[in-house]
Amino acid sequence: MATAITDPRELLAMLDLPASGLAGAATANGLFRLRVPRPFVARMRRGDPADPLLRQVWPLGAEGDEVPGYDLDAVGDLASLRGDGIIHKYAGRALLIATGSCGVHCRYCFRRHFPYADENAARQQWRGALQQLRTDTSIREVILSGGDPLSLADHKLADLVRTLDRIPHIERLRLHTRQPIVIPARVDDALLTWLGSTRLQTVVVVHVNHPQELDADTGLALGRLKDAGATLFNQAVLLAGVNDDPAVLATLSERLFAQGVIPYYLHLLDRVRGAAHFDVPRERAQRLYRELSARLPGYLVPHLALEEAGRASKTIIGMDATSGDIAT
Repeated sequence: MATAITDPRELLAMLDLPASGLAGAATANGLFRLRVPRPFVARMRRGDPADPLLRQVWPLGAEGDEVPGYDLDAVGDLASLRGDGIIHKYAGRALLIATGSCGVHCRYCFRRHFPYADENAARQQWRGALQQLRTDTSIREVILSGGDPLSLADHKLADLVRTLDRIPHIERLRLHTRQPIVIPARVDDALLTWLGSTRLQTVVVVHVNHPQELDADTGLALGRLKDAGATLFNQAVLLAGVNDDPAVLATLSERLFAQGVIPYYLHLLDRVRGAAHFDVPRERAQRLYRELSARLPGYLVPHLALEEAGRASKTIIGMDATSGDIAT
């Protein structure tokens, strides 16, 4: 993370792209700073300004546009805050904002405006968050998110998980992370030691949007997580100019499964301010999903989903079994 690229000029130079690509980048970079790890950059195509990995991280002037319907809090996180860095939206699950730090800054991030300085479960060594978890016996699953929880040191995560182990009504631990993809070496012996020693059922949800993100290094990292006892799922976001193509999505599902990951969700874009240029209209998304479903066996087809503020669960958009039409 310390060697991640944060200067747009440096990234253009590494990719053999002209400086003319800087138009608008400075303004967008001031709103949400570029951060991309070098292992992720190594998978980008040189000389291609439309590279799907580059598009996910490159700051564009369009991010400064105010587009109706695109808000600072796209999915209602702020209304679901319970203090001490806990978000409690759904029954039986509590999400801990473990850190505001990420290994990569994705330009479509729905928490790009989140007040991490005020809401961070680790600020007081987890004390407030853990007290909430102890007293609410309805919570069976704890989700570590952020930011990226694997941005934290392993000794801190190990201490947290040991404490969670001692809360009897908690059964599952879920990690939402992009680190095994953007920095595969993050999956090291120290991480696997604490992850493999908990009594909790462990789930690791990674975030891969394009098959080009997966290579031999990610395969090794994901395999080590699976060998440590974690169940692996993927959440992708449908992004214009990145993966809005049924052939790309089909290849993504097949490559994920080959690396031991179950394709879980394909999200419609969360309408966060600054990300409108990534939007794929719902009707087109439904057509793409129908084509994807026709290409793959059912177990490789992720749920097409939409998160709406205030709903008791995600909205799953699927095909009617009798007509083949798309229905919610």
